Amino acid sequence: MLSQRIAKAYFYLGNDVSTKETQLQLKMAIERFKNNHAILKAKVQDSETKDLLTSVEGTFSEYQALVNKPYNQENAARVLELSGILLEVCHSVVLNLEDQSGANIDHIVNISGKQRMLSQRVSKFYIAYQAGFRDENTVHKLNNAVEEFESGLKKLMNEGRNNGEIDSLLAKIKKDWERISPYFLKVREGGLLLMVLTTTDDITRLSDRVTALYVKKIAAAK
Repeated sequence: MLSQRIAKAYFYLGNDVSTKETQLQLKMAIERFKNNHAILKAKVQDSETKDLLTSVEGTFSEYQALVNKPYNQENAARVLELSGILLEVCHSVVLNLEDQSGANIDHIVNISGKQRMLSQRVSKFYIAYQAGFRDENTVHKLNNAVEEFESGLKKLMNEGRNNGEIDSLLAKIKKDWERISPYFLKVREGGLLLMVLTTTDDITRLSDRVTALYVKKIAAAK
């Protein structure tokens, strides 16, 4: 999620949308990423995961340097590229850690956790398109993220283990999503950047709460 939030904040900040908020988001996301990486690096023992973390470190070093430079199209293009690479490598780290630990993470936790990343990814591609990256690849990736988010939300809402609190939070997410999703389908028309920014951030926060509730519920059932 943080890899996508960093790029999203960089694009919004560089295009003068809610600059105070996005500057703070960028700073906090970078610090959280660095702290999380340091914790993992201290714990990991196997060589394969260590190699992946080294790859994360190298990619993030370039990524951090770029997002701290003044915004321009050349830097932004590389930031967009690196955000995808970093997401992919970080996902490989997570899969390796799960495999090494032998832990079988409940599918509903994985789906719910992924919603946080997807909400930030959607926002990233939306602002990138408005910032001038108007190629079909950007539209394709935006549409894929939208479809994946909607598929995940449907699965969560149909989950049989939901309680009243989870259902209430998912209903709020659905309401927020329905308010902004038409703009993703009409990305070429543009507009309402601030609404997309604030609403996707709200969805990320709500999804974080849902994920925590699933983790708590599953732990209590063991």
